[in-house]
Amino acid sequence: MFGYIIVNKAEMKFKEFDRYHAYYCGLCRKLREKYGVAGQLSLSYDMTFLLLLLTGLYEPETTVATCRCAAHPFERHEIRTNIFTEYIADMNVLFTCYKCKDDWEDEHKLTKLVYGKVLSGRSKELTEHYREKIRGISLTMQDFSDAEREGNAGIDTMAGLFGKVMAQITACKEDEWKENLYHMGFYLGKFIYLMDAYEDVEADIRKGTYNPLKKKYEEPDFEEECRTILIMMMSECCREFEKLPIFENVEILRNILYSGVWCRYEAVSGKRRGAGRKDKAGKSGNM
Repeated sequence: MFGYIIVNKAEMKFKEFDRYHAYYCGLCRKLREKYGVAGQLSLSYDMTFLLLLLTGLYEPETTVATCRCAAHPFERHEIRTNIFTEYIADMNVLFTCYKCKDDWEDEHKLTKLVYGKVLSGRSKELTEHYREKIRGISLTMQDFSDAEREGNAGIDTMAGLFGKVMAQITACKEDEWKENLYHMGFYLGKFIYLMDAYEDVEADIRKGTYNPLKKKYEEPDFEEECRTILIMMMSECCREFEKLPIFENVEILRNILYSGVWCRYEAVSGKRRGAGRKDKAGKSGNM
């Protein structure tokens, strides 16, 4: 479900991309340190965005270092870490555990069951450290799973539940920025959920798995309606973002919010349009 909140590399300066990559690598390294290779596999661009967001807002002391890794074995590269790196790593693993459980219950994917159990075994101490946050996320994820199993919940209901999960992760402190961060995370989560449903709708129809966009897919205005909703969600997200006093990494964050998030959408919609043209051409040729 993750992988939609990405940079538009073509529109970034080299130094901005290098800095973004340094935070991404720092998060990867922290996941490996705390949760092993299993944790490292849960790394996502979406959570890297949240790390940059919280770093830009709270401006914590950040450690800059260099290292080699399996992905870059022949040269040292920069990594950046701070107190939010560990927080985001913890939240990333926590959410991945919930997602594995959901995938097992929905599709009985054995790999997800095993992977979830491995991560759960390595993240037991999170329950004590984030007791209230985990309780809130667990209740919301249970509502999400129940609604999914019932199969009759609308897109706004499902996206809203996922939005609440992202909101609780984004609002990491009880302070003056909690409300803005909560609302921003809420709309960001709704955008992610809708994008995932939009991309997977054809596969879910074939497999017979739940997708709240199945009924809308056959409607003539499906593409336009999805785009309109996505624009609305991201507009609200950006509105909350612009209220925050962020100066550090702000150009990277704006690249993601105003441009990067649409890269995957354009790829999916373009592929779908291409497939539609081929179908029409094939029918025309058979006449």
